[in-house]
Amino acid sequence: MQEQESRASSQSPDLEQLLRRAMEFAKGAKARSTIKAYASDFRDFESFCAVHGLSALPAEPQTVAMYIADRASTLAAGTITRRLTSITRAHREADYKDSPASSSHAIVGETLRGIRRALGTAQKGKDPLLASDIRKIVKSCPANIAGLRDRCLVLIGFAGAFRGAELASIEVRDLSFSDDGVVIHLRTSKTDQESAGRKVAIPFSSDREACSVRALQLWLRTADISEGLVLRGVDRLGRVSRRGLWKDSIGTILKKAAARAGMKIESIAGHSLRAGHATQSALNHVEERTIARQTGHRSMAMLRRYIRNAEMFRDNSAAHLGI
Repeated sequence: MQEQESRASSQSPDLEQLLRRAMEFAKGAKARSTIKAYASDFRDFESFCAVHGLSALPAEPQTVAMYIADRASTLAAGTITRRLTSITRAHREADYKDSPASSSHAIVGETLRGIRRALGTAQKGKDPLLASDIRKIVKSCPANIAGLRDRCLVLIGFAGAFRGAELASIEVRDLSFSDDGVVIHLRTSKTDQESAGRKVAIPFSSDREACSVRALQLWLRTADISEGLVLRGVDRLGRVSRRGLWKDSIGTILKKAAARAGMKIESIAGHSLRAGHATQSALNHVEERTIARQTGHRSMAMLRRYIRNAEMFRDNSAAHLGI
């Protein structure tokens, strides 16, 4: 017996080390952006509780119900559902087994159902930018170094179906040019949480003015970029920054470029390039699996959320009424 206890005692440091490693791997199971979103959500819940003198951890189901009822005036139903997940996660991490944010609590479940009925559950995405929109934006880019950067950003983002964060992360070492076009190695992305990486091919276009590959080559050559991040800031004097663009600036640059083309920008964001690629491809009768290979989607259901209005107009009885 003493020998077994001694053996278990001698193994405990190794077991503790393995447990720490397991916990570290568990922490990395979620993407950093998801973890940040959870933390931000719970901070908002804590703020609500502090204002009203309520306990956030542990919280009562009634407190959670009042919180989501309050936030229903400013948040979408899907975002409120995520807030509940974030509250549950925070309680579990604090070793509270019963989550006050579970819909199994009648007051939370009924409040959430009422919110969904009132607000609807459809996600509101940004408007897709189609090929005609892209041509207008590119044509309106100024004939200077900033304009070259904007052309490159818009065309590569559209052709590659990239997210803003993906565009901002592309480095020169990720580019492989050939006679056919360019292959861009995405080292990580939202749909690649295991960081396996994926390669996105962009061919030369017959339309030289709207050719993504040529726009990329011209930007790199003119800006004298041979290493580091591809897309960078440009100041008023035309000086190119050594630093890459922040991911959130992609949408701002796109909005400004669209505004120059006389377009309404309220529903345009960096994601409009990715949504536009999927929608335009569907309108052009490209198979879903081919679109998914470019976008990196593993779920066809998720991809179809991007293909907005394509099927509605392509197969529509109103088009055959003869008027």
